[in-house]
Amino acid sequence: VQAQVESGGGSVQDGGSLTLSCEASELRSSHNCIGWFRQAPGKGREGVARIHKGTGSTAYADAVKGRFFISQEKAKNTVYLQLNSLRPEDTAMYYCAGIICGSWVSSSRFGQGTQVTVSS
Repeated sequence: VQAQVESGGGSVQDGGSLTLSCEASELRSSHNCIGWFRQAPGKGREGVARIHKGTGSTAYADAVKGRFFISQEKAKNTVYLQLNSLRPEDTAMYYCAGIICGSWVSSSRFGQGTQVTVSS
């Protein structure tokens, strides 16, 4: 059973913006915290943003701080990731997952992801 569905990726130029969505009804029922991760070709998966569904508190990786913004729409069980001022180094497959609150440790399966490609 697919736990979450990511969407919204695409190809943009340097400096562009995208909004990613994570439809996560099952995740939100079983996890207090949800994170967005990314994996670039040849690199490991890294956490970029996380949110607590109850308090709404957020945290970001240094590489994206001030450019990416995570939010949630509880009625739609959806978590968003707004990507601004995109750079070629942001090119990666982006995933959402349940996480251990306060960490970048995933505690759920990852979905299929959504591809973000930034060209210079």
